[in-house]
Amino acid sequence: MNGRRKALVAYLCMGDPTLEESVDLAVACAEAGADVLELGVPFSDPTADGPAIARASERALRVGGGLTASIEAARAIRARSPVPLLLFGYYNPIFVRGEERTVREAHDAGIDGLLVVDLPVEEAHTLRALCKERAMALVPLLAPTSSPLRVALAREAIAGAAPGFVYYVSVAGITGSADAPLAEASARAGELRKTLGAPVVIGFGIDSPEKARLAATHADGVVVGSAIVRRIADAKDSVSRKRDVIDLIRALRAALD
Repeated sequence: MNGRRKALVAYLCMGDPTLEESVDLAVACAEAGADVLELGVPFSDPTADGPAIARASERALRVGGGLTASIEAARAIRARSPVPLLLFGYYNPIFVRGEERTVREAHDAGIDGLLVVDLPVEEAHTLRALCKERAMALVPLLAPTSSPLRVALAREAIAGAAPGFVYYVSVAGITGSADAPLAEASARAGELRKTLGAPVVIGFGIDSPEKARLAATHADGVVVGSAIVRRIADAKDSVSRKRDVIDLIRALRAALD
């Protein structure tokens, strides 16, 4: 991650509204100022996601989205942009496909790391080792409810691993939470950075430039997902979708800078 500025991590659900357009939107986000692209793998039971992203997953699945399509989308994005790519999803599709195959194919497509939202750090040893073999990051998640033991396990997990970050979930809830305590989360992220010796970014509940600036006060960056997905869903056509997403990314970038 770029240590000279706060990182903006942009989440997009691959396949929403179509696989081809999600690739174009991802590249547009990178060109507009996103530092990392979080490529969401649509899943039928996205338990950590709020209504906006859950609906995006449903739309993406209807047009053929899934793990295979998301990896191929990453390959297409990588051919057009050097931006770091993080594959974001749930463990079930990885388990069905096989951890080794998933990591190998993701690496071959140009993906820089994985974030598996429902795989606890203490249960990720094999997947972490496979990622490490290919110099890929496996991003751990921490939350306000994380115990000192869980924090220690996250520190152990990132020691000697490929460069990445720790994802701090701002609230014990789902994505798109309107009432996330971002000032408190930012302070906690700053504490965790000192403890972990690694960058910490904040996600969940950041849907405006003002909230992004607040969350990034002590954190190394922010993840914005539901706000982007809503722009995609609300636009009337591909031209307005791209324009609206670019406008949001530029506004977030300006707030963080």
